[in-house]
Amino acid sequence: MQKIPPITKAVIPVGGLGIRFLPVTRTVPKPLLPILNVPVIEYAVREAAAAGITDIAIVMSHGMEPVADYFQRQPKLEAQLKQRGEDELLAAQIELASLANVITIFQDEPKGPGHAILQAQEFCDGESFVTIFPDDVIINRPSATEQLIKVYKKHGGSVIGVNEAKNEVIPTKGIIGGKPISNGVHTVETLVEKPAIEDAPSNLAIVARYILDNRVFDHLTMEVPGANNEIQITDAIATLIGISPIHAVTLIGFHADTGNPGGMLEAAIYLAKQDPALSDVVNKALGK
Repeated sequence: MQKIPPITKAVIPVGGLGIRFLPVTRTVPKPLLPILNVPVIEYAVREAAAAGITDIAIVMSHGMEPVADYFQRQPKLEAQLKQRGEDELLAAQIELASLANVITIFQDEPKGPGHAILQAQEFCDGESFVTIFPDDVIINRPSATEQLIKVYKKHGGSVIGVNEAKNEVIPTKGIIGGKPISNGVHTVETLVEKPAIEDAPSNLAIVARYILDNRVFDHLTMEVPGANNEIQITDAIATLIGISPIHAVTLIGFHADTGNPGGMLEAAIYLAKQDPALSDVVNKALGK
């Protein structure tokens, strides 16, 4: 029986202008927009690190360098906290900078999500890897990435996070078709990016979490445009059907698309209600 190698690397693409959050994204990179006091990108990096990932590549456009700086030591801040005796806050800042080995890779042209992942080919160095699109914040124990890794350890290959989508959403998502093999787990027999409702093989939509067989790069390097004339990761995974195992996992947990203000607000309210110090504030604001 072939031994399934562990996953130690993650790719987190963060490109995009953040148009839906203008004017704040004129100068603040969208991944640094906070849910309460924690930026969206930190949720993604913490999720990867907690799942055992040791090396993370954040793929970004030029001008987004503060996203990478966020995960580095901040000597002036740390010195101030130490001087003030803020030991707990100081420890939290040092811990944040030691979550994983975080590097930056630049995507010079916005050619789609598959193209963003392609920029990390050298970083992945022939290994299978996790991909997290951080706009989709998923909160659960075990985390979304841990749910994928559990299936990967059993089957290897590629594993895709999915959830059930409403009909009106299907034409905006990647959709899988396949057969259930256990509770919440499907083998994947077809993948379609942004299909018409009548052409969709199911209502199971891909939701921003992947474990990818390194052979996806065989397709991505050809830079073949797909839906929206962009290079799609869905198309690359589809080329592995019949070559390498592909499974889909229905993810469990709270999920918000923080790529839009409504989703950001939803996530903020959810997290505030989990905090005893803030839940009363939320209830009061909502008139409860």
